[in-house]
Amino acid sequence: MNDTATPLLGVRGLTLDIPMSSGVLHAVRGIDFDLHRGETLCIVGESGSGKSLTSLAIMGLLDKNIRRSAERMEFDGIDLLSASRRQMRSLRGDRIAMIFQEPMTSLNPAYTIGDQLMEALRLHRNVSREKARARAVELLEKVGITAAASRLGQYPHQLSGGLRQRVVIAMALMCEPELIIADEPTTALDVTIQAQILSLLVELTREMGVAMILITHDLGVVARVADKVGVMYAGELVETGPAADVFGKPLHPYTRGLLRCIPQPGKTQRGAELGTIPGIVPSLIGDVQGCAFRTRCPHAIDACRDAIPERGTPPHEFLCVHPDGARAAEGEPA
Repeated sequence: MNDTATPLLGVRGLTLDIPMSSGVLHAVRGIDFDLHRGETLCIVGESGSGKSLTSLAIMGLLDKNIRRSAERMEFDGIDLLSASRRQMRSLRGDRIAMIFQEPMTSLNPAYTIGDQLMEALRLHRNVSREKARARAVELLEKVGITAAASRLGQYPHQLSGGLRQRVVIAMALMCEPELIIADEPTTALDVTIQAQILSLLVELTREMGVAMILITHDLGVVARVADKVGVMYAGELVETGPAADVFGKPLHPYTRGLLRCIPQPGKTQRGAELGTIPGIVPSLIGDVQGCAFRTRCPHAIDACRDAIPERGTPPHEFLCVHPDGARAAEGEPA
């Protein structure tokens, strides 16, 4: 699933295998995607589909027992597959930053907010403590924290969850990264705070021209912030494309199933039942063949047990044996 221009981040054939007592778990299976400067790519899918492992593979933060392989995985011309630990340490927190789900585990409880923010900058830049402090105050103000200077002496436990996540966003921006990977950054927050944090994150990345990979299972969020969407199921990207195309004309049966599960203003009538996807995600341990969605798909045929062709026209592509993704079978226009 390819774009033509040279991307900031290019991934081809990324595969992650985890040896287990019952066999090998094929957690991520040959995924491809590109991300250009200033773009926001949202990777969406159910829990356990491989979204978070994909982000950790890019950052070089996988457990030692996970086997990573790919045809290509490059960041601005740097081969992430062959990069040394020293090279990856120099990239992480500097040119590539990550925001995790739970801010309390991202911050060290034994150090002040100020020390942790300044450390992120001084580790990668030759700046004085005074300049690092000024940068920390500037970014805390930018992420909407009042009395920013007085916050530098506080510890993480003295802040609310929403404030801690704002601090983590400020920390990610300290070195002006080119890419931010946000792994469900609002999961642990109150619903009313989630929208504020996401709006802030998107606003800042666009203002600063930062590319972002946003990992989520919330399609409402995706519709609001994504330039491009990757729909992930059972370790594969089953559909990728511009957000307007994926939401306006979803091509894979799984994508359409997901969209039917959420209420749509003006379309879903009050009191009407929401859609469901029957069944469960299949096991990815051992030999995995054909379409993993076939056991839950009403349009599955015998050919779904074999190799699945890539359909569609770049940049909007999908994996399905049906040339139209079975849209006609559902009464959808081709």
